[in-house]
Parts: sequence; C-alpha cells; structure tokens
Amino acid sequence: MSLKGKTLFITGASRGIGLAIALRAARDGANIAVAAKTAEPHPKLPGTIHTAAAEIERAGGRALPLVVDVRDEASVAAAVRQCAEHFGGIDICVNNASAINLAATEQIDMRRYDLIQQVNTRGTFVTTRACVPFLKRAANPHVLTLSPPLDLNPRWFAPHLAYSLSKYGMSLCMLGMAEEYAEAGIACNALWPRTTIATAAVEFALGGPAMMRRSRKPEIVADAAHVILSRSAREYTGRFLIDDSVLYEAGVRDFSGYSVEPGAPLLADLFIARELQAPPGVQLEFLR
Repeated sequence: MSLKGKTLFITGASRGIGLAIALRAARDGANIAVAAKTAEPHPKLPGTIHTAAAEIERAGGRALPLVVDVRDEASVAAAVRQCAEHFGGIDICVNNASAINLAATEQIDMRRYDLIQQVNTRGTFVTTRACVPFLKRAANPHVLTLSPPLDLNPRWFAPHLAYSLSKYGMSLCMLGMAEEYAEAGIACNALWPRTTIATAAVEFALGGPAMMRRSRKPEIVADAAHVILSRSAREYTGRFLIDDSVLYEAGVRDFSGYSVEPGAPLLADLFIARELQAPPGVQLEFLR
C-alpha cells in the first residue's frame, strides 16, 4: 500500500484534514497540489499553501502550492491543468474544501447560504469534473470526497438545513459519478469521520477547546484515506465510508492514539447515526 509517485490534487490542503491527507501521501513519496485560498497568513487560522507545501516536502513528497477558490470554475480549471503539467498527470482528486454554517433556516442569510452551496456541492462537482480528463489516463484513479453517508432521516436536515443540503450534495456527487465513471475505472467514494475532528472548524465554528479535547486528530481521517486510495479503483467505488471502520477492516485495533486527550469521551460527528456500528471498544457520546 503505497502512493509513491502518485499525484494528488487536494482542495483545502493548507490545514486540517486536507493537510493531514497530504502529509500521509507525502511520506510515501507522492506529489501533492496544495489547492487552497490561503496564500497569506490568516489572523485566526493556521497555515498557508506555502507552509503546507514546506511540510509536505519535509515529509518526503513533492508539493505545488496553488491559490484556488473552488467557487471559481476558471481558477479550478487553471490549477488542475497546472498540476497535470507540473507533475505529468493526476492520479487522485480529493475534495476536502468545505464551508460550515449550522444556522437554522430563518437565521441564515442568503449570502452565507450561497457560499456553503458553492464551496461544498458546486466546488466538489467543478473540481472533480476538471480532474476527470486526467484521471481517465491514470493507472488507478480515485476521487475521494469528505462528505457523510447518505441518510434521509429528517433529524439531519431540520437543525441546519442549508449545511446539510451542501454536504449531502457532495455525497450525491460521489453516488452519481461512481456509476457514471465506472466503465472508465475511476473510483468515486465518500469518507466521513465517526467523531469530531480537531480542526479549526471545530474550534471556531462548533464547540471551542472543550470540544477539541473530545475529538480525534486529523490523522485518523488521513490514514483511512490512504487505505482507500491504495485500493483497486475498479473494485472499490461507490462507497460511503467511516474512518475508523476503514481502519478496522485494514487491521487496526487500537484507536487510542488518535484521541486528542486519551481517555476523554469522544463526541460523534454530525451525520453519524447511533445505528452505525462502531469498531469494538469505541465509545461515543451523541449531541443529538
């Protein structure tokens, strides 16, 4: 299981889960296009495309920092072409860029509504579509999207309808594209964390330091992504996967090292139903 020599185009790779996926691939000797908006330091958020590129190269990979706004079709298309020209192709597209806003229907303004739809669902569609011509030429092409398993239970929609529409829209892209590109041999899968993950989104948009302590590190998602992206694209597609279940199937039995605070009770992430069986020994608390 190695991504040595593979080229990954990763949106939102300047920090958090996107950067963790990039670093895991870099340890194999992969090429990474760091496609994100942050070129200059942000007053609150850590990392830029340039600091991420430096980390990737220190980890053993090759990096190409690219300023990309996934809402801008031309920006995405230009970055994908630049990545393919620089590294000689694209093997993997990772749709990680995402905007979050958990406001209820009457509380969210339409500017923010449009933003999360454009970044999440539309950004996934635009980025994947731009990568497809290059993926068709790859030996084992994958598209991996950070989005939840499909579940039409109203409890996932009522509290934050706008956000749910955008995230399930990402998953629907994978559902349709897995079938659309099956003959071409392009795997399209969705991956979601069972627990909250210690990222800037959790710290600033959800629950602050207290929730961070009850979360897992981004590396659990990165390790699960590595397992998925190493599998046969023709045989492993159209799936909606949970990070620790992927790792358990791959032989991992001890998940304690992924906890931010070992022994602290873990919080189930949004869109994780109680009915989704966790690996043995994994205990969760549910917010709803």
